[in-house]
Amino acid sequence: MTRQGWAPWTVLLLALALASGCQPASPPAPTAADNAGHTPAPAQAPSPPLVAAARAQIGVTTRYDPAYQVLAYPGGDVPLDRGVCTDVVVRALRSQGLDLQARVHEDMRGDFGAYPAIWGLSRPDRNIDHRRVPNLMRWFERHGWQQPVTASAADYAAGDIVAWKLNGNGLLHVGIVSDRRLADGTPLVLHNIARGTREENLLFRHRIIGHYRMP
Repeated sequence: MTRQGWAPWTVLLLALALASGCQPASPPAPTAADNAGHTPAPAQAPSPPLVAAARAQIGVTTRYDPAYQVLAYPGGDVPLDRGVCTDVVVRALRSQGLDLQARVHEDMRGDFGAYPAIWGLSRPDRNIDHRRVPNLMRWFERHGWQQPVTASAADYAAGDIVAWKLNGNGLLHVGIVSDRRLADGTPLVLHNIARGTREENLLFRHRIIGHYRMP
């Protein structure tokens, strides 16, 4: 039927659909001929929980803020819109039922001398100890999380925790290995380095000094 032969009500319905941006409710069911030669795309596997918890911080934690703050205990945290690299790890692990604030504090109370003596403290400080990279590294080591440090991307699994010594300033940094990889197989990293939580190509950009995996 040509447009000139359409009934007035048909023309009216078409005009309303175009004006509102409507689309057909559903496309016609594909036939066997339509599917010939086409393989359905595999379903995307869900990200490991630790990776998903770190990725959920993107767009929420938008600032890097190293200021000392008095925190509640246990489960204390700085405002979610800010934090440092360790906060990405602490928040992600809390989603899995592991509170590093409490665990690090308890371990330091039991053996304070086993932890780095860098900050001139004589006793644990539950407001800040779990937010310092050297303390997290020591806790991971003492609890059997340590993995080999290598230059092979295949050795780093999604959800692994990696620590670096940054080029140039020598500061320490920590992040979580993503399940998303570059074309060459290098995994991205979820971390906060001055701009809030992001997912970036960082793994081999700096010297790796620690590699950890939850038992």
